[in-house]
Parts: sequence; structure tokens; C-alpha cells
Amino acid sequence: MTLYSKIVGTGSYLPPKRVTNDELAKQLAAKGIETSDEWIVSRSGISARHYAEPDVLSSDLAIEASQRALQMAKLQPNDIDLIIMATSTPDHLGGFPSTACVVQRKLGITNGAAAMDVQAVCSGFVYAMSVADSFIKSGAHKNVLVIGAEVFSRILNFEDRTTCVLFGDGAGAIVMTASKEPGILASKLHADGSHGHILCVPGNVNDGAVAGNAYLYMDGPAVFKLAVSVLDKVAREVLAIAQVDAKEVDWLIPHQANIRIMQGTAKKLGLPLEKMVVTVDEHGNTSAASIPLALDQAVRDGRVKPGHNVMMEGVGGGFTWGAVLVRM
Repeated sequence: MTLYSKIVGTGSYLPPKRVTNDELAKQLAAKGIETSDEWIVSRSGISARHYAEPDVLSSDLAIEASQRALQMAKLQPNDIDLIIMATSTPDHLGGFPSTACVVQRKLGITNGAAAMDVQAVCSGFVYAMSVADSFIKSGAHKNVLVIGAEVFSRILNFEDRTTCVLFGDGAGAIVMTASKEPGILASKLHADGSHGHILCVPGNVNDGAVAGNAYLYMDGPAVFKLAVSVLDKVAREVLAIAQVDAKEVDWLIPHQANIRIMQGTAKKLGLPLEKMVVTVDEHGNTSAASIPLALDQAVRDGRVKPGHNVMMEGVGGGFTWGAVLVRM
């Protein structure tokens, strides 16, 4: 019997603290930095974002999203035999223990399920889905919890208005399970380390202290130019592998980074903007959490239905990019 992987549950969580552009502009003005709602919206499409409280970690957000995904999937935590966590803001310095292991403990999973983090920044969730798909199709795992969770507010320089207004915190999760019916139709992943410098956190740890800059750095124009190009190409690659025409795509769920990048991608694929799920206006860029957050919202409000073909794609620091075509 041919094994496939299928999404059977989705969940998401945003920390309660919602910060509008006007509120953020006032906070920045106190530091002598000028910005406005009009300036932010015109460049990114973002109107608000959510910030976690200082004592809240990526794993805490992940737990909330995971519990909701498990509930939809009608599974218990110990039914999960693999956890894959996509995050660039792990709970622990150095990334260990992995945040996936922390999530395993907090969910009360005691069956020895494998757990690991995936670091591909904003492409992380697409990477994690592709890895989960391969494990399920191989027969190695049956029920996989795939999570994207970030507290990006921790690595933002609030004296740099070109980056601090763009990002937010949140988490999204899905449960993927072995199925006789096709779910993940195709996926494709890429990376090009020669572009690593245009989106990065350039600091490192040396002798117990941060050496260099520990804040996020982004060359906006360079990222924009590269993102629009690679997202179009990788989406077409995935469609070709799946032997699906772009017209058969019911929904496009791109990484929610910038509305202009998202609209440019949809236009290149010949998809009407009405077929694109947009949450960047309310969530900001939540990195690895952005795609599962948007997916869960669209599933729960009834837009994404069983049988729909959904294209999910992301691009992020590394430079990494990838896409997954899913039949819900």
C-alpha cells in the first residue's frame, strides 16, 4: 500500500498583547524615531502585531497552538510519535535542549516520540512539513506534530524602524498523519548561502557573552527582489512535480512578510488576489509561524475546505525558500 501524509488538524495562537501601528509609533517617538501608520502600511501592509510578555517563550506559544491542532485531529498527545519544531527563537541559548523537546515535556508526551528543531527562519515551516512528509511516507512515523513558533520581538532593534515595525510573535501547528489518500502532493526546498548576509542576526556567543550584533538585520530591497523571484520559481516547480495546473490551486498561503511580495507572487502565478490568504495586516511577519497561523485561520473560518488544493510557500534567511502543495 502506498503511504501518503495528510493534514488532519490545525491550530494557532497569538499572545494577547496586540500593538497597533499608532501605538508602536508612539513608543518609537519616545526614543526619537519617527514612523506612522501610513508609512508602515504603505511599505508592508501591516497594521498590527502581537508581542509575547517577557516571561513567555516560543514553547509556551507552541503548546497553545499544538493543543488546538490535536483537538481538531481528535488525537491525544501520546498519539504523536514525532515532533518537528520550526523556530529561529528557541527557548534556550545554543538551541539545546531543542524547543521541540521542551514542547514534548510540556505536552506530557511520554512515549519516547522523536523531537527536533528545524532552523530555516521564515521558510522553517515549509521545511518542517517536507521533512514530516518524508518520514510518514517512509513508514518511520505515523502521527507528526509540526509547529512554527516565534518570539521575534526578542531580537528586534527598536531603534531601527525599517525592521522593528515588521515582525510579531505567534505560533501555528498542524498534525500530519499517514493516509491512504494523497495529502501532500509535492514539495521542493532550496537554499543559497551566498545570500546569507541580506537577512540575518550577525552576532554569536563567545566566552559566555554575545559577540557582535544580536539584533535582526535585513537589507529590505535585496530581500524583496530575491523573494519575488524564487517564490514564483519554486511554486512552479512544485506544480510541475504534482502535475497540477496553477488554475487548480484553490488557495495560496505565502509566508506573511510583506503584502507587496505576496501580491507579486500571486500575480506571477496568475492567481487572483481573492485566492490568497492574508494575515500579515494583523499579525505582522511571524517568521516560521506565519504560514500555519494563516492556514489555521482559513480552515477555521471555512475558506479552506476538505479537497481544496493549497499552495504554501516561504522564503527566509539563509537564504532559504521552499513550497508545499497540499490537498486538504
